[in-house]
Amino acid sequence: MLIFADNNNDIFELHQGENLLEVLEKRGYSVAYQCRNGFCGACRIKKTAGEVSYAKQPLAYVSNDEILPCCCKVETPLTLEIDKT
Repeated sequence: MLIFADNNNDIFELHQGENLLEVLEKRGYSVAYQCRNGFCGACRIKKTAGEVSYAKQPLAYVSNDEILPCCCKVETPLTLEIDKT
């Protein structure tokens, strides 16, 4: 189980097999995405700490301080800059 914290000091766990984008939405975070419409990169969010990996290289450019929560695999605890709706 990995722990995530955002700039609002919200801490929660991501369980094996869970998708980060879906968990963020369930917890009330506002994450734009267009994955299902074929536009990669709309869901990118800033990370201030932690590491992720990708099974396949994403179509969108992702800088070192960003992640794509729809398709990343979380490798270490993350700290994210994200706001709740």
